[in-house]
Amino acid sequence: MKTPKRLQALVHEGLIDTVVRQLMSGKEANVFVVRAGGELRCAKVYKDATHRSFRQAALYQEGRKTKNSREARAIGKGTRFGRKAQEEAWQSVEVDTLYRLAAAGVRVPHPYAFSQGVVIMELVVDADGHPAPRLNDVELPPEVARTYHAALIRQIVRMLDAGVIHGDLSEYNILVDAAGPVIIDLPQAVDAAGNNNAAMMLERDADNVTAYFSQFAPELAATHYGKEIWSLYERGALTADVALTGRVDAPEGPADVAAVMREIRDVEAEHEARLVYLASLRQP
Repeated sequence: MKTPKRLQALVHEGLIDTVVRQLMSGKEANVFVVRAGGELRCAKVYKDATHRSFRQAALYQEGRKTKNSREARAIGKGTRFGRKAQEEAWQSVEVDTLYRLAAAGVRVPHPYAFSQGVVIMELVVDADGHPAPRLNDVELPPEVARTYHAALIRQIVRMLDAGVIHGDLSEYNILVDAAGPVIIDLPQAVDAAGNNNAAMMLERDADNVTAYFSQFAPELAATHYGKEIWSLYERGALTADVALTGRVDAPEGPADVAAVMREIRDVEAEHEARLVYLASLRQP
């Protein structure tokens, strides 16, 4: 295995001891098992912007704050310095969000360090100590599906209560350890108060989770947790432990057809991106 230059640099700096093996390759980053501090950890090496396949990045970056006005102007103008600053900001969002969510009681990997486009974090493992599988690789009996679904809806609530929306949540970026689901992949995390697409993204995250678990527990398909959670958030009634029903009152007044069509197009685009990603995983 060829060790990436970014990891070689971290070995020289003493942040990690050795690179054990590559764990996975994704659309945004490659993930490696490393040894650091006397234990196995995970090192996420971000791909350069020109090699990432994550779509609609601007949609997620709306409302993000930059360090200073100089960076903001450079990013707006698209200068070389601006592109570099924007890339560094994109990469640093994940580790900042991990700390924020861990403090809010959300089940995410514990972060240890971020340097040179690499996040070093907890290696999530299963009951036997092996790297935890992704949710889409786990066969679930109905009762476990209901339990995991309830746990993830609660995690979505805790995230929003902390002002964060995952923005790309699905069975492909949720791991399953001995205690249940763990949420990963957060560089596109959205500031709930600063992004005009926050409501759509929150509902989509909840709907993606519900759609996946409904194949094991079909009655979940009739629930609408995303709309209920956002309604509570808008009214200032959302708390980490709020009681949920999965039901919402039918809206009054004419339907916003344009908004519905926009959401359909967004879902179609995300579906196409997911198909491309899955095809890349099957390539030797």
